[in-house]
Amino acid sequence: MISVRPTAVQTGIWGIGTATPPSIHQSALTELAEDRCCDEGNQRAWLRRVFSRCGVGRRNSVLQTSDISIADFYPKREPTTAERMRRYAIEAPGLATRAADIAMQNASVIPSEITHLISVSCTGFSAPGLDIELIDRLNLNPNIQRMQIGFMGCHAALNALSAAQAIVRGEPTATVLVCCVELCSLHFNYGFEPSQLIASALFSDGAGAAIVREGAPSGHQAGWRLHHAASLLLPDTRDEMTWRIGDHGFEMTLSARVPILIESHLRGWCAEWLSEHGVSLDDISLWAIHPGGPKILDASERALNLPSDALRWSRNVLHDHGNLSSATLLHILAQMAADDAHGKCVALGFGPGLILEGFLLER
Repeated sequence: MISVRPTAVQTGIWGIGTATPPSIHQSALTELAEDRCCDEGNQRAWLRRVFSRCGVGRRNSVLQTSDISIADFYPKREPTTAERMRRYAIEAPGLATRAADIAMQNASVIPSEITHLISVSCTGFSAPGLDIELIDRLNLNPNIQRMQIGFMGCHAALNALSAAQAIVRGEPTATVLVCCVELCSLHFNYGFEPSQLIASALFSDGAGAAIVREGAPSGHQAGWRLHHAASLLLPDTRDEMTWRIGDHGFEMTLSARVPILIESHLRGWCAEWLSEHGVSLDDISLWAIHPGGPKILDASERALNLPSDALRWSRNVLHDHGNLSSATLLHILAQMAADDAHGKCVALGFGPGLILEGFLLER
């Protein structure tokens, strides 16, 4: 008897939603960082160069609202991690709900149709937490299946989409809500530590959500067909990018070697992964690369030999919003869809490990 391998269930993103809090000009955050982190002129000059050259024009923060300013939250005394997490619990659910509402509207899905919820964050935790808040605020079914993807960082939306795809392939009637929310501005660290200051120059607050279900959403306003995911853990790179919980917020370190490592490994890995699915680098017309910073985008551009405008969506999101960690790639995909971009797309993110994550999509 000849066994026939069943065809994989086609899955797609049927709607994307994004949300951001008020924005602040990069110059205002530069002044705050100078005051809290620098003791002498050389430090201030270095900090100003980093903040002005990181490709960010404005950034979003839940700490810039009608009842508080970011300077109020960061007085001369550095807030504790507990104080930061209390603010996360106040602000994150509302921002995530806004993005999820928009995603459901764009997908023409009502709350009772959602069967699975995947919540994503690396900037705050509590239990009961974000998933329970979303169930209550969105009026989702109390028997909904839940999954939390935590502390994976900038590529976590890709991990969440991969999990959502697996759920739908195993249960074709499922409708999965993926919701990423990151409040990076809660983790500004005091003191002159260059690797942490580079992170402070880039990261921002925002949310992104997506509805994943069976089918190929061709012609749908925000639709993307999901194809294949891939991952590569680079050897001997554990200290190149880190994200750890400290007494005064979460602490990120970024090695100057990260762009070099990405440039060295990205093309060979991408080419091999895509070829396994009958696709070549030349077949890819769209690139959604997480803007970890301008040097990472430049390294990716060189490695993949991309034309100068190929990463315009990544650079636009970085300039207009900053690095939104896990929510960023959904913002990029939403902008591509809004511009009616079509073709095969590779989405890429990089995170602690050092690890490369990818997803092949199509619109």
